[in-house]
Amino acid sequence: MAAQAEPLHDIAHLGSVELFTPKPEKSLWYFRDLLGMEPVHQSGPSVYLRGYGDYATSTLKLTAAANAGVGCVSWRATSAQALERRAKALDDAGLGLGWSNGDFGRGRSYRFRDPDGHVMEIYYEEQKFVAPASLHSTLKNLPQKYTGRGVCVRRVDHLALLAKDVEANRKFAQELLGFQLREQVRYDKGKTEIGSWMSPTAIHHQLAYVVDVKGAHGRLHHFSLWVDNRDDVLRAADILSENGIFLEAGPSKHNNSQGFYLYTYEPGGNRVEIYTGSFLVMAPDWEPVTWDEEERGTGTYWGATLPDSFIQYATPNVEGEGARQGA
Repeated sequence: MAAQAEPLHDIAHLGSVELFTPKPEKSLWYFRDLLGMEPVHQSGPSVYLRGYGDYATSTLKLTAAANAGVGCVSWRATSAQALERRAKALDDAGLGLGWSNGDFGRGRSYRFRDPDGHVMEIYYEEQKFVAPASLHSTLKNLPQKYTGRGVCVRRVDHLALLAKDVEANRKFAQELLGFQLREQVRYDKGKTEIGSWMSPTAIHHQLAYVVDVKGAHGRLHHFSLWVDNRDDVLRAADILSENGIFLEAGPSKHNNSQGFYLYTYEPGGNRVEIYTGSFLVMAPDWEPVTWDEEERGTGTYWGATLPDSFIQYATPNVEGEGARQGA
């Protein structure tokens, strides 16, 4: 048996996501008042927020922009040495954009692009959240008290990015970032890679690449926030409906990931998922699960079929109809 390459463990987890919004005040209202995230800092066109269970000072950056979409996706390295190793590997691969002194709450960062053009960065130094008296929890192991405001999401969970070439981006994440492949959707007797779900942690997936049916580049499918149980997802549906937020799909259960979900559009136009369930992957020799057209179906294990918009719409939006593929 051929020896397998030593697993690469230089990325610790998803650190934060920047979302662009053409309606910054309304988007802030959605994440702060309806989802219950806590604003911690403002700088120029950007507001920084966190979930009550996130250990870092900030995990979401909302930036005013002409169009909705994803800004910089930030990954925390496992050490300062790991940061240097990944920076060199990315630079050698011709994907590097260079070093910065870091964003709010973070130290020196190395910025790069994935093969589809999404901007990402890796950093190690992280400012841990220290709660003010008004947010101090009586639980010593909880960074911030549960405020009970709106949905009150606990933490950032994952994001799904669209890509013209899913295979190229999946290989990039595996080979240069060390992500482990959890599940795939492959059509045409396995020849066409429609989507791949990956993670650097035991969390089922922290990054998914899904085919962009409109052939565009650098777009966001959705950003996902974690709640503790299905009742929280159902309560989120009530809260968001009462406040005029469009519910695109769910509450339902995915077959891939087994996640229980609710998809909405925040006022700026980005798709946001309220998410729970799923499963952890502990096995170091996990064998990726592959779904074909028939097995994948609509992507729903039970509940309403995902609408056409789930395949056709992403941010920034591209006009026109794309090829119909599973998403």
